[in-house]
Amino acid sequence: MDNKQLEIVATKVRKGILSAVHSAKSGHPGGSLSAADMVTFLYFEEMNIDPTNPKDPNRDRFVLSKGHTCPGLYSVLANRGYFPVEDLVTLRKLGSHLQGHPCMTHTPGIDMSTGSLGQGLSAGVGMALAAKLDNKDYRVNVLCGDGEIQEGQIWEAAMFAGHRKLNNLTVIIDNNDLQIDGRVGDVCSVYPIDEKFEAFNFNVINIDGHNFDEIRSAFKAARECTDKPTAIVMKTLKGKGVSYMEDKAGWHGKAPNDEEFELGLKELDDKLSTLEGGAQ
Repeated sequence: MDNKQLEIVATKVRKGILSAVHSAKSGHPGGSLSAADMVTFLYFEEMNIDPTNPKDPNRDRFVLSKGHTCPGLYSVLANRGYFPVEDLVTLRKLGSHLQGHPCMTHTPGIDMSTGSLGQGLSAGVGMALAAKLDNKDYRVNVLCGDGEIQEGQIWEAAMFAGHRKLNNLTVIIDNNDLQIDGRVGDVCSVYPIDEKFEAFNFNVINIDGHNFDEIRSAFKAARECTDKPTAIVMKTLKGKGVSYMEDKAGWHGKAPNDEEFELGLKELDDKLSTLEGGAQ
């Protein structure tokens, strides 16, 4: 896909996030929106996947370690064809396969059940090690939040991955600098993130997480690195794409009301109209 096509898909993904969280009257829009460009790139360009065969043993894996931002993952999966887009408005509803955190036994395309922060990277490291032991060439991508990496288990997993030189593992840090209680640097600073991962023997790449050229270049570098895992530290804007949510900690885990929903949807529809008009 070219960048314009990716931007169109990412905007549709953001519409799905907004619709899902509004319909559920609960959820986590801020971090879902900040990571939407990255997850769109993974599922529409980077990863070796097949929506018609979601359990293909040779597929690339994705672990959403910050599982509360599953509205973003669900929206990408729906737009990629794993299940109908219409399912998104059933988020968190009784009987829906779209639970409040990802569940691999309920939703097609989910590679790991997550939600308890700090644990997803360990699962991803295990997957990457399994690929090595089984002589498989699939790659494993793990998305962590910058607040999440305050968890000690993250660094145990990083230590193991670096020691075992798991070059088939890419850890992505969504550095939007906001968690539920405020600025990450104020709550419990994780900075400098890049130097910490370098100390754990990672190949570290800093990028703008909303720039598809930089995202693409980072994954090319990750694939070409043969002797260590890669950490992509992406600077993002929490709530990206919905103006009143942008860079506001209050939108970490709050659903928009009807008026806010319509306002955000109009912004995204206007952007989509501009992009699709320019693509013709």
